[in-house]
Amino acid sequence: MIKNILALIGALVLIVMIGAYMTMSPKMAKLDSGAMPAFMDMFEKVLKDGDPAKAMMKEYKIDEDVSNEDVVESIKALAEEYNMRVVGDTKMFNIPDAKPDQVKFVENVSLCSLYIAKKFLNHSRYFGGFMPCRIMLVEYGNGDRYLITMDLTLAIHGGFPLDEEMLKLATKVQEAMDKIPERAAIGDF
Repeated sequence: MIKNILALIGALVLIVMIGAYMTMSPKMAKLDSGAMPAFMDMFEKVLKDGDPAKAMMKEYKIDEDVSNEDVVESIKALAEEYNMRVVGDTKMFNIPDAKPDQVKFVENVSLCSLYIAKKFLNHSRYFGGFMPCRIMLVEYGNGDRYLITMDLTLAIHGGFPLDEEMLKLATKVQEAMDKIPERAAIGDF
């Protein structure tokens, strides 16, 4: 009797899985080939830390011998190298007596390629939620400092494939937003 019930449950699970595959497969086939790996990578990060915001960001630890001012100047200088324009620089706050585990200082530098921004907004106004690209300098009371920026992988590969020109432009922005904070964190000009 138990054997028959387990066999029935197994058959039902198999039918549901086949049905789900038949329903989802044609829809998933339309997605960019990098969509599923990108979603799985984000999902694994969420499962590890429970923090969806962290899963959608990249972080670069700032070298101890590089001052905050040098980091920001480096970001601004490197922006030109990657054909990005500085469109904003905002110091959010500075709390001199922050506890070691509290955020002490935050500054946001916003970058944009206006040509690429226009192309993407014409493609989908929802890309405006990613604009301008931001690099946030965060310093804690204990002196630890990081540069945080968005991981653009899902914006580029998470949906239907971008056409060749759009993919090329998006890849340029992604490279800039990976390399600028990476280099600025070590004081590279």
